[in-house]
Amino acid sequence: MTPASGHHTMPQNPPVPDRPRFASIGSPYFGIMLAIMAVVLILSNIGASKGVAIGPIITDGGFFLFPLAYILGDVISEVYGFRVARKAILTTFGLSVFASLCYWAIIALPGFDDEFGMSKQAALEGALGPVPQIVLASLLAFLAGQTINSWIMVRMKARSGEKSLWARIMGSSVAGEFVDTLIFCSIAASVIGITDAATFVNYVVVGFVYKTLVEFILVPVTSLVIRWVKKREPSYGAPAAAVTNAA
Repeated sequence: MTPASGHHTMPQNPPVPDRPRFASIGSPYFGIMLAIMAVVLILSNIGASKGVAIGPIITDGGFFLFPLAYILGDVISEVYGFRVARKAILTTFGLSVFASLCYWAIIALPGFDDEFGMSKQAALEGALGPVPQIVLASLLAFLAGQTINSWIMVRMKARSGEKSLWARIMGSSVAGEFVDTLIFCSIAASVIGITDAATFVNYVVVGFVYKTLVEFILVPVTSLVIRWVKKREPSYGAPAAAVTNAA
């Protein structure tokens, strides 16, 4: 009882955060993003077979493509939840393996034995020959990094609901990109000609910083895309989708 009024004071309950909302797969948007993600990863695997030196910066030919796969992963995780994001990651993984097997078959097929045919065969072997090891590096890195990125994003959303989207994108990106870059560079370095420790450290640091900065710079664009998709997904926020896809 309070001295002034004599009334009981009711205890104040802590504010309950917004419940995380997700969409179920039922519109064309998920399929389009999944297709783009797979194409970006496959092209990145080809580009990564070429070492690139821009002044003191050591990177590979896929450096400008790969961050796009993570941005799409952020959109899918935020809108559809971890279960759907995991499906997208595994599907992209499988399509990249299929592409690598196709490269192997194309190179193994008997070609023309004239000068033009021999030069084309040599070009294919030079461009696509190292790709299987690059694909292994990329797939393991993508699988681990994207899974961590998606899991962290969805866990953070479970705590904050629809608020603090920028924090989810940035927080998940740092962890996912670090794991991805470390795994990829450790396996792929020898294929693209990186043999000494100093160049390897340069490769890892530049890759991590570059990918993370790209994601940070594009946070406003990623946020706009996420909001655009959310508004056009009829099932976004439906109770069944929220419960099912968050897992």
